[in-house]
Amino acid sequence: MKIAYLAAGAAGMICGSCLRDNRLAATLLGKGRDVVLIPLYTPLTTDETDVSKAPIYYGGINVYLEQRFPLFRHFPSWLFRLLDTPALLRRVMRFSANVGPADLGALTVSVLRGEHGAQQLELTKLIRGLGKLQPDLVHLPNLPFVGVARELKRSLGAKIFCTLSGEDIFLDELEEPYRTQSFDLIQERSEDIDAFVATSNYYADHAIKHFHLPQDRVHVVPMGIHVDDFADGVEPPTDPFTISYLARICPAKGLSNLCDALVKLRAEGRNCRVRAAGYLSRTDRPYLAEIEKQFAQQDAAHAFEYLGEIDRAGKISLLQSSHVLSVPTVYHEAKGLYVLEALAAGVPVVQPRHGSFPELIEATGGGLLYDPLQTSDATGLADAIAQLMDDPDRRRRMGRAGQAAVRQHFNDEVMADRTWALYEKACSDNTNAQ
Repeated sequence: MKIAYLAAGAAGMICGSCLRDNRLAATLLGKGRDVVLIPLYTPLTTDETDVSKAPIYYGGINVYLEQRFPLFRHFPSWLFRLLDTPALLRRVMRFSANVGPADLGALTVSVLRGEHGAQQLELTKLIRGLGKLQPDLVHLPNLPFVGVARELKRSLGAKIFCTLSGEDIFLDELEEPYRTQSFDLIQERSEDIDAFVATSNYYADHAIKHFHLPQDRVHVVPMGIHVDDFADGVEPPTDPFTISYLARICPAKGLSNLCDALVKLRAEGRNCRVRAAGYLSRTDRPYLAEIEKQFAQQDAAHAFEYLGEIDRAGKISLLQSSHVLSVPTVYHEAKGLYVLEALAAGVPVVQPRHGSFPELIEATGGGLLYDPLQTSDATGLADAIAQLMDDPDRRRRMGRAGQAAVRQHFNDEVMADRTWALYEKACSDNTNAQ
């Protein structure tokens, strides 16, 4: 059984979906499974060894130019290949992270239209490339890409899977009429998908209702991470109490809420600080600057530190220097990879009571939830962090419980085995039907 797994690059950012997809493929390959990880839009950016294989399909530059300039679709093939080179895509598409979802409506609808969209040439190249691999199953990265499923199935005779990865955040922000058109196309084109794979029970239920997906074809495979290099660490000194933040630096991820909570905690005379790491776009630089200005004005610049976009070793080092992690997202998170990473390092978490966080905390016992609907984010968050500051024994118990749960139930081996079982069942059903 051969699997073609398509993963969408994130314009040079390290993102949870890229990390998950690359780790899943790497673990399956390590088990001797016949899997090819194929990048879409841009090269994948990951803090582990990239196991994806060239070429890049639906290269972001070509996709954009085909949308904006119909004449471009008739240019010579050598130009398309040039614009799909990884180095150029990394350089140019890094700036696309600054383009908001509201500007991408027409392009999203076009890709969802599949064989009838402006990217017909990209679809043809994808079918030709996958045809050489002869996969039994093709796994798509997200709902905005389901428009290609019909032609893939017709041309390749393969089963088609699709990951549910939190795309509601992007699709809900599209301007009309593109939002409605996108939802209608997703509902129509979802009939071509044999199975959907969600990373959490929360998002499986939400996607079924939000996008009107067929409930019997939606499955849940919780995220899993590689845990071997998350060794047991020595708890850092009590002073200062260190809160880590490990996600993109932007309003939606809630860094300013965490910093507001830090201000409240320090106003109570508590010696604590925030150390943050993650991708920072040009658009969000003023957002970070305002946070840094806030602490400078209080003569507390030492209480906040931005470490930049760090590699895996830097991530583990950050977590090992922390007493607790918090990424208080404003939106409802579908994944929450950073929660698993913190727990793998024995660091408990404090998260809002929404999205995938309640089920992660319930399954691991590795942290506290606060309710942002009943109090302000800063107050509820500060109170929850204070509980763990005041009870180090409880904090250590949560860290140990979370670490044990991740190592046993949320590791990459479990994720790979559960995913492969779905693949085998789908392909077996196809064989039996013949």
